[in-house]
Amino acid sequence: MFRILRSFLAVVALLAAGSAFARDAEVYTGTFSSLAVGGYDAVAYFKMGKPVQGNAQFEIAYKGATWRFASRENLDAFRSKPEAYAPQYGGYCAWAVAQGYTASGDPQVWAIVGGKLYLNYDRSVQAKWEKDIPGFIAKGDRNWPGVLGK
Repeated sequence: MFRILRSFLAVVALLAAGSAFARDAEVYTGTFSSLAVGGYDAVAYFKMGKPVQGNAQFEIAYKGATWRFASRENLDAFRSKPEAYAPQYGGYCAWAVAQGYTASGDPQVWAIVGGKLYLNYDRSVQAKWEKDIPGFIAKGDRNWPGVLGK
C-alpha cells in the first residue's frame, strides 16, 4: 500500500511541476532561445519600416527575455520606453491571442497599427487578421494576458 501511495504522490508531483513549466512566458522567445522577436530589432520596425536583425553587441534583458538591436541608438530608444516598441501580446501571434490562445509570432509577418507592433504566425493567418484588425485587437486586448498557459 505504501508503494502505491508513494507512486501516486510522485505522479502528482510530476504533474504539478509540468503545469508550472507549461505556462507560456510573457514574451515569446521560441523553444530553444531567450531572444525576443527572434533576435530582430523591435525599434527598427518603427524607424526603418522593416525587420532588421539585432546584434549581440546591443542587447538588454526585459520581461525575462533578451532583446537585440541593430544599433546603440535603437537600444537606447527601447531602454527609455520599451512599451512603445515591444510587440503587443509579448510577440505572440495577434490573431491567436484574439482567438483565446497563444501561437508563435513570426518577426517577418508584422504590422504597425495605431503606433503598436503586432506579429502573426504566418502570412495566411495575417490575412485572416487583416479582415478585422480593430475587432481582433479589441479581442486580443481583452484576452491578454489571460491566454498565457492555455
